[in-house]
Amino acid sequence: MEQTWLSLIPFIIVIGLSIWLKKILPGLVLGLLVGALLVEFSVLGGSQKTVNYIVTTLSDENNIKIIAFLYLFGGLVGMMNISGGIKGFSQWIGEKIDSQRGLLSLIWLTLPFTFMMPMFRIMMIGPVVKSLMDKMKMSKRKVGFTMDVSTSSVIVLLPVATAFVGFMVSLVEAGVQKHDLGMDSYQIFLLSILFNFYAIVMLVIGLIRTFWSSSEKEITKKQKSKNEDDPEYHRVGIEKELSMVKAQPWNLIVPLFLLLGLSLFLLWEDGVSKGAETVFDAFSQADATFVMLLAIFITLIITFVYYMFRKQELGETIFHFFDGGNQLMQAIILLVLVWALSLVAEDLGFSKFISTTLGSFLPSFTIPAIIFLIGAVVSYFIGSSWGTWGLFMPLGIALAVSSGASIPLTVGAVFASGSFGAMTSPLGDTTITTASILEMPLVEYARYKLKICSIGAGISVAIYLAVGFFFI
Repeated sequence: MEQTWLSLIPFIIVIGLSIWLKKILPGLVLGLLVGALLVEFSVLGGSQKTVNYIVTTLSDENNIKIIAFLYLFGGLVGMMNISGGIKGFSQWIGEKIDSQRGLLSLIWLTLPFTFMMPMFRIMMIGPVVKSLMDKMKMSKRKVGFTMDVSTSSVIVLLPVATAFVGFMVSLVEAGVQKHDLGMDSYQIFLLSILFNFYAIVMLVIGLIRTFWSSSEKEITKKQKSKNEDDPEYHRVGIEKELSMVKAQPWNLIVPLFLLLGLSLFLLWEDGVSKGAETVFDAFSQADATFVMLLAIFITLIITFVYYMFRKQELGETIFHFFDGGNQLMQAIILLVLVWALSLVAEDLGFSKFISTTLGSFLPSFTIPAIIFLIGAVVSYFIGSSWGTWGLFMPLGIALAVSSGASIPLTVGAVFASGSFGAMTSPLGDTTITTASILEMPLVEYARYKLKICSIGAGISVAIYLAVGFFFI
């Protein structure tokens, strides 16, 4: 299909209906259906297309790895819950943390152990943080923002051992080869990290809000009064059961350190199997998504045996494994619908429409700023850093080459635009996962983050213009 403004309609429906209903699922379903009808203009044909998009999404190897990882990790959390691991660790660490700022600092201090993948990090620290947060009566939104900003703003700036690195370098490599630039793609990637101004600005904002924010009590009161209106009857039986388990911190410490150790070892082993000669190269070449899935699978098996040796009741362990996994089914369904929506948009000519509306008439120093600004808007609509990078990297490098703009600066702007969507969009996996774990209304939480992140985006645009004009 030719590029057309109709490709915007599914995203407008999703965002508009989500804001109106304050729930994202109805908007995603309607946006997907309308998009499919625009592709295949008949009731039966549109319905068939909708199902085909979902099946195609579920057939994607990377997507199914992420889905499996989410469910298995949720199952591990459920097992740690019923074994008293989370309760015991929360009591132990709670004795050492006597302030809200201490809890926020703990979130940042977990970075060296959880930096490999955004959802991996959030799911590792989320259950423990939630239990401590409830005890301290903290604002869920502020805790969630600290988790997200310490995840999205940091992981994208790391040059090795993350789920992003291989994909990001491959996008740069494709642009280098297409335009015959004769440049090293990994060197361009390393330089682009310095020019991911949005991630850097949000990192600074996150640290300031953690250690110097003065509005914490006011936000907490608002959140508390709002939470008092929430229904109290959901999962009452399970919550009562979990409150009665014996606190055993080792039932959390052993599985988590096992998972971390396996993740690092398997990252190295996978990279070496692909020809890497150093640890640095191994972490760069490893398939981090598959490694995380393999690590959680092995950890689950060993943890199950470990709990049996510790006399944990078999039926309870299995039941809470499924209960923990099912707690993330909402997040999984949302992600599947988001991925399917992206396929619809591409069939409607979304990427071509965006590229043709930009043109090549812009002054070279404005290219990085405009690429970032438009990419940020698009990433908010599609909620995917990966999707935004895939859409805008070819466009960004092409415009940089044709206009004479700095390639590392433009590449950094593309990566920054994806970071905005991953951090801000209600369709983003980071936002969805954090809201699910901390039990927050998704759309309201996304709107809360948007206010803060828009400030970071505005500062970033100004920096891109200044750097492009004065230094490049």
